[in-house]
Amino acid sequence: MSTNIKQVTIYTDGACLGNPGPGGFGVVLLCGGRRKEFSGGYRRTTNNRMEIMAAIAGLEALKQKCSVKIHTDSRYLQKSITLGWARQWRAKNWKKRNGKRPSWDLWERLLDLCARQDVEFVWVRGHAGDTENERCDFLSVQAAQQKDLPADGGYEQSLAPESLFE
Repeated sequence: MSTNIKQVTIYTDGACLGNPGPGGFGVVLLCGGRRKEFSGGYRRTTNNRMEIMAAIAGLEALKQKCSVKIHTDSRYLQKSITLGWARQWRAKNWKKRNGKRPSWDLWERLLDLCARQDVEFVWVRGHAGDTENERCDFLSVQAAQQKDLPADGGYEQSLAPESLFE
């Protein structure tokens, strides 16, 4: 077994034109002198969902186990993972007093992806001149502005009356 685990740096950002509203995420992935950029968007979502989705998209792009540093300007995302909040929410089956935790579907995916990699989340100040963070911001806003965006099923289902799903 090889001990040469690739070092990967991922920059992420999410944007929402209105909150909720059309949203997008942007990702810059850096590894060994190579660079990959990608983005995506949804017709109605929230900024927090797009921040989480950006991290998911970055990790899903990896084809093998890596040592990953995810740079995000979302304190909510960074602290939820680093301080173990998301793991605690999962242990409580995503329940809180008045229903399910928002974005539980994305937190579930993100925790599963983090378990497959060696991941560190690093907070960076947004809109403060960090070149890669600014690029992710541009990509996420551009994605949110696209026409005919798909539905964010996890978000839109959370708005539906429970009786429709019983």
